[in-house]
Amino acid sequence: MSEEASANPVREAILNLVNERGVGKTICPTEAARAVSEDKWRRALTDVRAEAVRLAKAGEIAIYRKGKPVDPDAFKGVYRLGLPRQS
Repeated sequence: MSEEASANPVREAILNLVNERGVGKTICPTEAARAVSEDKWRRALTDVRAEAVRLAKAGEIAIYRKGKPVDPDAFKGVYRLGLPRQS
């Protein structure tokens, strides 16, 4: 485990979960929140969303809404996280 990954458990949880699922599959943000804090996972959802936006901007993951990739700066509502689809 790198120092960067261990310093940010939310980032690590998101990346581990989406990589386990693979391309074409997504995770619910609550899965990452529960991986970080089983008892207080609702509190972790804000951190999950913020980290998901950072990761999406870096091109490491994609944020999906209704099965389609969305702009990380302009999405609302229910969303899922996954690896970017290959063009």
